[in-house]
Amino acid sequence: MDKNTRLKKLKEHLPLFLMMLPGIVYLLINNYIPMAGIIIAFKKLNFSKGIFASPWAGLENFKFLFDSPDAWIITRNTLLYNVAFILVNMVVGIAIAILICEVRNTNLKKLYQSAILLPFLMSMVILSYIVYALLSSENGLINNTVLPALGISTIQWYQQPEYWPFILVIANCWKGVGYGCLIYIASLVGIDPSFYEAARLDGASKWQEITKITLPCLVPTIITLLLLSIGRIFYSDFGLFYQVPMNSGVLFPTTNVIDTYVYRALVEQGNISMSSAAGVYQSLVGFAVVMFSNWIVRRVDKDQALF
Repeated sequence: MDKNTRLKKLKEHLPLFLMMLPGIVYLLINNYIPMAGIIIAFKKLNFSKGIFASPWAGLENFKFLFDSPDAWIITRNTLLYNVAFILVNMVVGIAIAILICEVRNTNLKKLYQSAILLPFLMSMVILSYIVYALLSSENGLINNTVLPALGISTIQWYQQPEYWPFILVIANCWKGVGYGCLIYIASLVGIDPSFYEAARLDGASKWQEITKITLPCLVPTIITLLLLSIGRIFYSDFGLFYQVPMNSGVLFPTTNVIDTYVYRALVEQGNISMSSAAGVYQSLVGFAVVMFSNWIVRRVDKDQALF
C-alpha cells in the first residue's frame, strides 16, 4: 500500500479514530495506568520512602485475609450473595423485559422502561434511607402499618441478622435489575417478528412462544451478562453492605463481605498494603473464574463464548 493510499485511508477513518480517542484515554487513565499500583500489595508501604523504595513484603499482606478467623465467613458471604444477586436479577430482569415488550402502548412502554431504570441511577445512600424508612423500629412503615395489620408483633430489623440475606437480595434486585432489563429489552426487540407469527399460526400458546422462541433467542445476551457478572463474583457493592445495614455490628455475621471487612481493617489499622493485596486477590480470582466459565461455554457451544 503506497503513501497516498494510506493517507486516504487515514482521512477516511479519521472521524472514527477521533470518536475512539476519549474511550482510549479513559481506559488508559482509569484502568491501565493504575495497574502499576499492584506493586503496593507486595510492599511494606512507607510513605516517607515512596512506593517503589519501600521494602518488599512478599506475600505477607495476603495473610491478612486468610489468617483471619472471619476469612471463611466473609468469603462465604461474598460468594453466596453474588450468586443470589446474579440469579435473582437475571430471572426478574428477563421476566420484566418480556412483560414490558408485551405492552402495545408506546408511551406506557417508555414510562415503564424509565421507571425500572430509575432505581439503578439512585445513590446507595438514598437506598439506605428508603430501606430505613421501611424497617425502622420506631417510625418504619412495616413495623407501624404492615405488621400490625397482619397481627404480627414489631421486629427489630437492625438487630436480627437472619432477615438480612433476604433484605439485601430484594434491595439489590430493586436497585440493579433495571440495567440488565433494558439490555434484555433491546435483545427482544431484535427478534424477528415472523417467528411469533409462525408460532401463532401453529396454535402455540404465549408460554410456548416464550420458552421456544424468546428464551432461546436471549441465550447469547444471558451468557454475556452472566460471564460479566461472574467476573466480579469476589467483589461486592460496598454501599449495599455498609450503608444499607447502617454498619450495625450485630448484623456482621450476615452482612460482612470482603470489601467491608477490608475497609474496616483499613480504618482501624491504616494498612494500605493489606487492602491492596485484597484487591489483587479479588481481581485474580475474578479473572480465573471468567476464564473457566468461558472455557465451559466454549465446550458446550463455541459460538456463544466471549472469546
